[in-house]
Amino acid sequence: MKLTPEQVDHIAGLARLELAPEEKAVFQKQLSSIIEYVDQLAKVDTGKVEPMTHSLSLENVVRPDEIRDCGAETRQRLIGEFPDRDGDLLKVKAVFS
Repeated sequence: MKLTPEQVDHIAGLARLELAPEEKAVFQKQLSSIIEYVDQLAKVDTGKVEPMTHSLSLENVVRPDEIRDCGAETRQRLIGEFPDRDGDLLKVKAVFS
């Protein structure tokens, strides 16, 4: 499909571009070529192709949480160095207000 100069003007307007007359001719040829290629792709039979959302299979790679003991001495030292605490509970700034 060959684009008309008016269609190129419309596309340029949508993209908020101001094109000089010689640029319009170049873009008319390039955009027409792109649309012709897309038309070729549209003719390909994809009826047996399973729909997908991504070209690569995506999977969660995070590990499950594990509780590990650090030892009573290390735990008490860490709690003791925390700036704001209530007994063994550590106080932090609110995340949600």
